Amino acid sequence: MTTETLTIREMCDAYEVTPRTLRFYEAKELLFPIREGQKRLFTKRDRARLKLILRGKRFGFSLEEIRQLLDLYHAGYQQHTQLVRTYEIARARLADMESQRDELTEAIDDLKDQLKWGEDMIASMTTRQKAAE
Repeated sequence: MTTETLTIREMCDAYEVTPRTLRFYEAKELLFPIREGQKRLFTKRDRARLKLILRGKRFGFSLEEIRQLLDLYHAGYQQHTQLVRTYEIARARLADMESQRDELTEAIDDLKDQLKWGEDMIASMTTRQKAAE
């Protein structure tokens, strides 16, 4: 593996992504590999951007949110501006995730209650059936 550029295969191995994923991010103009004929060579900048993309996806950021953050970095805005925007997006995502967790917890509790009711009904019917025999 070279230190200056990586091939698509090396990128896939290093970051556990598929070639299709890398081509998709390239098509969405999130990555900008050097093209030599059909060959794609990914620079150190591409590797840094891919790390940020993957981290953003893991946190549930949309590709548009990730693009905005990458564009801030690329445009050379002060690090403070990028950090503030990243913080704002992350806080909003955390609130969404917590809300989803709360809704899921409520749904789990409701389902547990329904299962308990079902167990009680089955036990009651089984007892009545045995008594009738």
